[in-house]
Formats: sequence, C-alpha cells, structure tokens
Amino acid sequence: MTPAATVAAGGISLLSALFTATSSLSVTGLVVLDTGQDFTFFGQLVILGLIQAGGLGVLLLTTLLAMVVAGKAGLKLRQSAATETKSSGIGGIKPMVLRIVGLTVATELTIASALFLRFYCYYDKPVGEAVWNAIFHAISAFNNAGFGLESDSLTRYVTDPLICGPIAVAVILGGLGYPALIELLRRYKTPLKWSMTTRAVVVITPVLLVGGTVFVAVIEWTNPDTLGQLPWWGKIQAASFQSTITRTAGFNSIDIAQLHPATWFGMDILMFIGGGPAGTAGGIKITTFIVVGAMAWAEISGARSVTLLGRRVSRSVHRQAATVIALALGLIVVSTMIIMLDAPHLRFDRTLFEVVSAFGTVGLSTGITAELPPVSQIVIIVTMILGRLGPVTVASSLALRDRPIRHELPKERPLIG
Repeated sequence: MTPAATVAAGGISLLSALFTATSSLSVTGLVVLDTGQDFTFFGQLVILGLIQAGGLGVLLLTTLLAMVVAGKAGLKLRQSAATETKSSGIGGIKPMVLRIVGLTVATELTIASALFLRFYCYYDKPVGEAVWNAIFHAISAFNNAGFGLESDSLTRYVTDPLICGPIAVAVILGGLGYPALIELLRRYKTPLKWSMTTRAVVVITPVLLVGGTVFVAVIEWTNPDTLGQLPWWGKIQAASFQSTITRTAGFNSIDIAQLHPATWFGMDILMFIGGGPAGTAGGIKITTFIVVGAMAWAEISGARSVTLLGRRVSRSVHRQAATVIALALGLIVVSTMIIMLDAPHLRFDRTLFEVVSAFGTVGLSTGITAELPPVSQIVIIVTMILGRLGPVTVASSLALRDRPIRHELPKERPLIG
C-alpha cells in the first residue's frame, strides 16, 4: 500500500493490496493490477519475495516447525516428521531443509541464466532489464506463481521455444513436488525402489501433459483468436505450453479469454487436479486423484482391496482422498454461488473458471478478475488461501489423527445410485 510500491499517486487501495499480496503468497497469479505497469521495482520486489516465501512455505515452514517441536515431542511425532519429509532418519530433517533450499536456488538460477541469454542476446533488452526479467520469471515459474512483467503475459513469445521452454521446465519441476524430485535425484537408477508417491507423480504427470496438449490443440486448432493464426509447429508448442501451465501456474502464451468454453471446462479439470504433493503446485494433487481413480476401478472390477502401482492402498488413505475432494468441491461450489449472486452479469463458465483457478492456485483468468466487485474479490482471496493451505491441512490432520475407537454403531447398507 505504500506509495513507493506503485506508480499510482498515493498508493493503491487496501483491497487491491490484499488481493495482490494473497495471490503472491499463495503463488496463484491472479491479478487486479498489472504487475509490470502498475508496480514500481520496489513493488515488484515485494511481490517476488512473497512468491518465493509462498513457494517454499508450505513444506519448508512445516518442516522447520517439526524441528522446533521435535525436541519436546515424543518419538512418534519425530518419526512422523521424518516420514513426512522423506528423510532417512529421525535426525534428518535439517539436511532435508537444506536440500529443499539448495534445489530451489539451483533450479531458479539455471532457468534465470537461460532466460537472460535469450532476453539479452535475441531481444536486445538492456542488461539490467534482461537480468530482472530473467530472475522474476524464473522464480515465478519454479514456484508456480504465474506472475509476469508483461501486460500480455507470454503471448508475445508464443512461438519462442527458448522462452516458453525454460519456463515450462521450471513449472514442471516445481509442480512435481519436493519428495518426488529429491527421490528422483537420489534414486534415478533404481525406479523399483521409488515410493508410491514418486511413481504416481512420474506416471500421471506425462499423461496429463500429453492429454492436455491434445485436448487444447484439437479444440483450438482453427480458432483464429488463439491457435488458428500460428504455424502447425507453433500450434503444437502453444498447446503444449498451455497444458503444462494450466495444472500449476498462471502464465499464458495465448489469450485465455478467447478460448472455446469447452476448453475452459477441460482446463477446469486440469487445474482442479493440480501437481504433485509437497510442491509448489496447487489443486487436490495427483496422488489424491489417482487414489480415487483406483478406488473406482476396484469397485467396478469387484476387487477386494484397492491397489495402485503394485501396492495395496491403506483404507485410511481412501477416506482421506475422498474427504479432500469432497471439501474441495464444496469450496468451489460455495465460492461460485456467492460470486454469481454478487456479480450476476458474469457468465457461469467464466466465474467457475476464475474460482477453480483460485482454488488450484493457478492464476489463469478469462479476464474478469479486475472487474469483480469487492465482495467477489474477497471470496477469491479466501479461496486462494484455502486452496493453498486447505488440502495439505486436511490431509495432514486426518493422517496424524490417532483416536481410539471405544464403540461402533450397528452396520447398515444404504442404497447407492
């Protein structure tokens, strides 16, 4: 809100500042102001700091909290903390934190270097501008935030693989999740020893990326406002980039507002699923999605237990996955209804897209964010916060709850369907 942060005389309103800060910290990317035009370098630096803090926050801060309380808690909590952070032993939390920070910094520096060379050598940007653009986009991409410094995001680079490529790679790496990334780095030669989480992320991520690419390309191939004007290879690249971005970050290389409504709905599904657990992506997470799919297949096939990638899934995990999805859908339904009541002039498909984007901390928009009335903006703020912290909080609380069963009620089977 300080005048030094924005170009507007006297600063910006509390609601606009709160919306921007929430979107940054939750690494969503929805904006009511133009990041590159309406904020000064100081304001952009504040946003970037919030993005970095938000990207590391969910895993890193909970790990630090575990380190603080581990000395005062019992053995069970220390074992739980070691398991949740995928460390090799009870005393391995501190090395895990260092690995997280090291992996983040190394990836961001690598992506920033690639972007700087392209901005400076090909687009002839001044050194300072090229450095800042490269750093900002690299941190925003790896943390799956989707904030950009251009008014049109990355649409001017739609056919440039040396800009879109590094950003897409950073988004994918950040969206895999820290446990999967670290296990892939440490055990890349022994995939049979990977955990179920890593195997699920490695198997489902390419499926969603390729499926999303085909989906966007087929529907938008002849749309003159999106892919229609591009060469065939540009169409494939743009569709692939948008498929990558849709599940986790808010960059766009084509105009989201001009997409077909069917494309919006398909992107709603991708945003709802999100990326890997304990990473910078949002959504219900790939593991939740695949567990529910395995539950459905087990019921259809008549299996006595739910199996996934060669392992039997614990019954407690069934309930956790179902609870996360039920609560997520409930949040989306309630938020959408409130905005429809507050802004009845907005189309349902655009409103739903905005809410799912907020819940999945994706940041893509059909262009209605800045038009939302104050109440609707507050709803989006709450949705971004709950979307960022809700799934991990619910899943963790359910997983760590240990309540003895003193009695059971009589069993009865209601009719389903």
